[in-house]
Amino acid sequence: MAANQLAVLARTTEPQLTLRRFLALDAVVTGANAVAYLAFSGPLGRFLGAGSGLLLALGAFLAVYAGCVALLAARPRPPALGVRAVVEANLAWAAVSFAALGLWLTPTTAGAVWTVLQALNVAGFALLQYAALRQRQDSSE
Repeated sequence: MAANQLAVLARTTEPQLTLRRFLALDAVVTGANAVAYLAFSGPLGRFLGAGSGLLLALGAFLAVYAGCVALLAARPRPPALGVRAVVEANLAWAAVSFAALGLWLTPTTAGAVWTVLQALNVAGFALLQYAALRQRQDSSE
């Protein structure tokens, strides 16, 4: 992704701020997902075709993960190692989502669509964060 495309998405030309914004957006979306899973595990479970216990566990995990990503985004200069860990975790989440859909989940149609959309969203965050990290590293050389 070109630097000017990242700048348009992040609404800034400052690589450091671009990276922090993509991390913060990831934390907000992940946190919202966590709250929904924790607060509405029963109705969402029925709608998506997933057990409420699974959604509660995922919600708890996502709440902790969102908090960690938010702490990283709040740092003036998020460490590259931490950002890479978020990128890799997001890519792993997307891959496991697709694998789960094909191997062991039996969701409703809405659940299958949701699983694919959230996996693509998470993979998109990973790509944006990686590109922003690369842009930051290139601008500091």
